[in-house]
Amino acid sequence: MSLNHSLETQSKLIARVSVITGRALPEWFQAIDNGPAFLRCEERANWLADEHGLTHGYAAAIVQEHERRRRTR
Repeated sequence: MSLNHSLETQSKLIARVSVITGRALPEWFQAIDNGPAFLRCEERANWLADEHGLTHGYAAAIVQEHERRRRTR
């Protein structure tokens, strides 16, 4: 599974996360921060998908956005 979406796809997925999942991005970011300490983004995305019933596309988009925002803090 690739974690790299086009910028357009990433933007569309992130814009719809709360509608599709019922949870806002900050809640997903908190779940990632409180979840297992995986080293690779792909592992985090797989965990989100498996643990929280997300599609891999949304899980990957959430992880990618989490990493992007974490780097800019």
